Amino acid sequence: MNYSPEDENLSLTRFESMLKTNDILFFDSNEFEAIIHHYLESGKIALAKRAIKLGLEQHPTSVNLSLFQIEILVIENKFTEANDLLEMLNDLEPNNEEIYIQKANVLSKQDFHEEAINTLLLAISISNSPHDDADLYALVGMEYLFLDQFDNAIVYFKKCLESDDSDYSALHNIVYCYDFINKNNEAIEFLNNFLDNNPYCEVAWHQLGRQYFTLKDYAKANAAFDFAIISDDTFVGAYIEKGKVLEKLKQYEEAIENYKITLALDEPTSFALLRIGYCYDKLGQDDLAIQFFKRTIDDDALLDKGWIAITKFFMKRLNYQKALYYINKAVNIDGENVLYWKLYATVNKRLNFLEEAERGYKRTLELGNYELDTWLERSDILTTLGEYEAATFNLIQATEFYPENAEIEYRLGGLYFSLYQVEEGRFHLKNAIRLNTEYSFIIEELFPKLKNKSMVNAIISESKKTTK
Repeated sequence: MNYSPEDENLSLTRFESMLKTNDILFFDSNEFEAIIHHYLESGKIALAKRAIKLGLEQHPTSVNLSLFQIEILVIENKFTEANDLLEMLNDLEPNNEEIYIQKANVLSKQDFHEEAINTLLLAISISNSPHDDADLYALVGMEYLFLDQFDNAIVYFKKCLESDDSDYSALHNIVYCYDFINKNNEAIEFLNNFLDNNPYCEVAWHQLGRQYFTLKDYAKANAAFDFAIISDDTFVGAYIEKGKVLEKLKQYEEAIENYKITLALDEPTSFALLRIGYCYDKLGQDDLAIQFFKRTIDDDALLDKGWIAITKFFMKRLNYQKALYYINKAVNIDGENVLYWKLYATVNKRLNFLEEAERGYKRTLELGNYELDTWLERSDILTTLGEYEAATFNLIQATEFYPENAEIEYRLGGLYFSLYQVEEGRFHLKNAIRLNTEYSFIIEELFPKLKNKSMVNAIISESKKTTK
């Protein structure tokens, strides 16, 4: 018996009224099933459990209500109890495929995916409904995904599509599998075959375009997205992807047109606004570029790409004060974003705000950015500020990540000499020259007071001769 939304609402109203008054009202098993399904869909587990308990009290032999009880047991990780109940139900109805599906679910939740697959195959063998088969094939495919057996997953998702060619979830899963195992050409072949029978499937055209984009065949990608748009001229994703292709083809005005269509079709997305800003930047239309970069950060203040784009926009034009204004705002919004701090340090360095630049590089390192240039930039600023011991400690930390690095060794040599620790300076300077003589200019640039010292020059000359 199928219930209309009105019937379901009436049943829910009666049920919730019963809970408030503690009266006992009678519901048939189908009504209980609809009530329980509603609560599970709404995430109201406590109410679902209450409905199951009352439902089984009124209909103790209902297998479907017991299956709902098993769902709750699985949610609560009570797998032994769920298995016991399933065995009992299986004895009552050995040909009920829903029992096998729940058995498979219990096995899957315990990471017994091979056993889950075998159980689902048994369910398929007793199923009489092609539509149910499609759902079962999809479940088998998902189990193979858990096992990272992508080729097997593809087989079952394809069976799913054969049973129901409108199952776009299965279509997406097939393409996902091909993507994961880097079989883009096989994905293209599959999609083209699918489109032979479903020529107006905008989802398939969209996926085909993405495959060509991955292979950098931008002309074919562009054509595929055109067909997706012909199939559905409100398909926002197709316009976005077409815009990305047009950017690759350096057709920035056409890319802007496609991105702007998405703004008209749906709520503006920060991605589209950002891409429009980039396109105007490429076209040299600064006013419009900055307008859309500002709209991007207004739309989504947590999108780091927006703040980075507007900061770099001003840096490129040597307007470091404006760049600093925006990167300061970004850091205040998200002080844990390592990209912001690296940019913050760079902008402050360009403005010769060395203390703030050093703070930025230090924070960048604290947040886990261990790139060589971060260590070196911080060290050079500390050296310029006369903080030789801090610079030395910074570089010693760097050697843990970059042992035997000439750029670090030259700096350590210069720093130890500056600290009058001659033996350490001699050791690191000799090591630096052994590694690479081309970086000897570092001593002259960072430690100009040392360049004329006879001891340092003697070490450099002696070491260069030895390396030859």
